[in-house]
Amino acid sequence: MVSPTVTDDPTAAAVAAVDRDAARRAYVDQGRMLFLDPFLKPPLLRPLQEEAAALRGELHRNYIPRHKKGGSVSYYTLCERAPAILALYRSPALLDLVAAITGHAVQRCPDGDPHACALYYYTEAGDHIGFHYDTSYYRGLRFTLLVGLEDRSTSRLACHLHTREPDTPVEELSLATPPGCMVLFDGDALYHAVTPLGEGEERVMLTLQYVTDPRMGPLHRFVSNMKDAIAYFGLPALAGRHREPM
Repeated sequence: MVSPTVTDDPTAAAVAAVDRDAARRAYVDQGRMLFLDPFLKPPLLRPLQEEAAALRGELHRNYIPRHKKGGSVSYYTLCERAPAILALYRSPALLDLVAAITGHAVQRCPDGDPHACALYYYTEAGDHIGFHYDTSYYRGLRFTLLVGLEDRSTSRLACHLHTREPDTPVEELSLATPPGCMVLFDGDALYHAVTPLGEGEERVMLTLQYVTDPRMGPLHRFVSNMKDAIAYFGLPALAGRHREPM
């Protein structure tokens, strides 16, 4: 894949600064997970932060006892009101970087997936996510790329590496996610959580999802729909779906 010029794609400058060989080695060594800080510099980060701040009133808060508490804004809302975030998600240079690091040809999620590109807000004391895998309901692999937008908190991204590699000892990481950082991982391989937010703290993350095969069977589509409605975006997210390839 030929990377675009900086003129064509403003994200290309940030992508060009990444040592791909070193990033690929770190990703493999850590069981399909990479933490990179810094990734986005202030000129590219600032418009994303401004859009996230403007969308604070649109977030859907959810609470699942013993598992999850926080707020989310779906891809559908971002498509309507967050052009800078959409430009980052749709960046050919970023797509090329994800492919180089993961070792897989990837593409963006279908437009009918409210998780394709979304904002996560941790704004109330106790906001958190319990340990989990990001199970892919697609027929292929799904990769998550997190970008830190705001982090005035003691909350941490807790990662257990190599949990599905029987011959490799499990390693634990506890990561602050400052503005401009990047976390890239295979959600079926990384067991991870977000520790509870403290009083008066705040943390905002942007999530970008990429897949190797955008098809999804009917049963998996139903399960994915219910998960999105209950745990993230509410029932209106289902009404906003478009037809997707089966």
